[in-house]
Amino acid sequence: MMARASEMRGRRPRIDASYDGRGSDRFGRATEWIARAMGTPWFLIGLTLFCALWMAWNSLMPEGWRFDSAALGFTALTLVLSLQASYAAPLILLAQNRQDDRDRVGMEQDRQRAERNLADTEYLAREIVALRMALTEVEERIVTREQLQALLDRLDAIDADGRRQKRLKRAEEEA
Repeated sequence: MMARASEMRGRRPRIDASYDGRGSDRFGRATEWIARAMGTPWFLIGLTLFCALWMAWNSLMPEGWRFDSAALGFTALTLVLSLQASYAAPLILLAQNRQDDRDRVGMEQDRQRAERNLADTEYLAREIVALRMALTEVEERIVTREQLQALLDRLDAIDADGRRQKRLKRAEEEA
């Protein structure tokens, strides 16, 4: 039996139809902000300074002021860093899941836009072909000036020939 993608990511679908997801979205934005902050050089510098100050305090200060023993390997510091790491990994995964969802939506929108562009391009190509065919028909119907002159010359010749024949006929009738 195949699990759905939302279940595989540790999410369960909501049964409550009135749920609008605003609280989840606020939490998701917070996780993204934390994940982005953890990936900056300032976070690494700050964490390094925090650890250095912790170790320096618990190594150099008088015995009464120390709260984490260097003799025990800075157990509290190890616990704090382990806790930070144990929360960092799921927060980063949550942020990645949200980014994957946004990427998926973006890819779907890009696919739909590409389909529309393809349909528009095909439509325009068909229209251009139809215009070319119409222009070809019009060009075939267009009579050039030389063709018109030739037709006029033929008509003039026919007209002149017709007048000559009428004159000949009249002359025969008179004779």
